[in-house]
Amino acid sequence: AGDAGNGQVAKICNNMLLGISMIGACEAFNLAEKLGLDAQTFFDISSAASGQCWSMTSYCPAPGPVESAPSNRDYKPGFAAAMMLKDMRLANEAAHKAKAATPLGAQSEAIYALMEAAGKDGLDFSGVMKLIRGDL
Repeated sequence: AGDAGNGQVAKICNNMLLGISMIGACEAFNLAEKLGLDAQTFFDISSAASGQCWSMTSYCPAPGPVESAPSNRDYKPGFAAAMMLKDMRLANEAAHKAKAATPLGAQSEAIYALMEAAGKDGLDFSGVMKLIRGDL
């Protein structure tokens, strides 16, 4: 990744992006469900459209569409929400030091912190779906 420390920069920036995109995927699946569209149909459409992202196609937060996803194992990790929160905190701390605006990163950190406060940070980070659905 170049100079010393750039690998860590890439890691926290990548994980910040992942944490943000997972929350977006959870919100979209939750809204689709509330509006009467089942998870598989939404997945089939969105995974081939502009909303396609790794959080949906490889690690779908809604049970059903991606057999290997933690959502099909009651959100057993994978990558625990506690680890995502640690990385979100590192990214936001770095952003503050660099004077870089990361409003979605800050909001995402706050959302994963709610999982921690609920004692559910041992779930996979895609378990934020349970928080968004009001199941925590």
